[in-house]
Amino acid sequence: MDVFVIGATGFVGGAVARHLAAHGHQVTGLARTGPAASTLEAQGIVPLPGDLDARRSAVVEAAPRADAVIYAAQAGPEQETATVEDLTRALAGTGKTLLFLSGSGVLMQRTAGAWSQDSFAEHDPFTVEPLAAFRKAAEDTVLAAATDGLRGMVIRPGVIWGPGDHGQVPMTYQSVAATGAANYVGPGLNVYSHVHIDDVARLFALALTAGRPGGLYHAVAGEVPNRWIAERVAADLGVEPRSVTPEEAAGIWGEFGALIMAASSRIRAVTTQQELGWRPEHTDMLSMIGEARLRELAHHGA
Repeated sequence: MDVFVIGATGFVGGAVARHLAAHGHQVTGLARTGPAASTLEAQGIVPLPGDLDARRSAVVEAAPRADAVIYAAQAGPEQETATVEDLTRALAGTGKTLLFLSGSGVLMQRTAGAWSQDSFAEHDPFTVEPLAAFRKAAEDTVLAAATDGLRGMVIRPGVIWGPGDHGQVPMTYQSVAATGAANYVGPGLNVYSHVHIDDVARLFALALTAGRPGGLYHAVAGEVPNRWIAERVAADLGVEPRSVTPEEAAGIWGEFGALIMAASSRIRAVTTQQELGWRPEHTDMLSMIGEARLRELAHHGA
């Protein structure tokens, strides 16, 4: 299959692009700069110069030339909204595939570190997190396009971990550099469902070949309360775990980082497993504890 990956130089899009190329697909990746293009070429991915701002027209014009388009960029709300709208219009009636990377942040709950019993399967109703309303709108645009002759699908992972990630485990190590302790917010019982980057890449490949138009697929492998993460990081480094207030958390991780570290976002992959037969192969996010790259964060932060 000829696949165009928007976001091929990023953490998730890059992993997806490399996985598809390694499994025989012809992959083109969006490259904003010359060095980015060189990196893609070295990975066996054909670079396409362009971006989601001034050169977005080049992206939209390239989309219909591919059998499938994967949107996995980490763009701002305006760029993402405009790009998704342009892509659905350009691909309408072609019968081609558009896969949109979302995330469980759309249903995140602000619990200030407290436990939430709420866990959401793909089609369960939820209250949209206001900061992610633009992304939920993009999801809806892609899914609605399935009625316009476009095989639109959405993949909604939990927090993604693996080599090079920036999730809760690295952030906890960073807190040691800032405070001398492994921090969590409030009681630290909040959990953010997680999934390994390799399992996300496999899910994209499955959706390309077996997903249905209008399909919404969650990707989740497990859950770990933030306090447990902090306790394991503290044990690894020989420091103490420590609860902080939301205000203190903002001083450690910034306002957005503090929001994430205090939130609960729990999902279940019911439709994904039933329709695609996907099962995660990596289920223990705490297996990262002790990695050299993470210990380095404890000494130098970000």
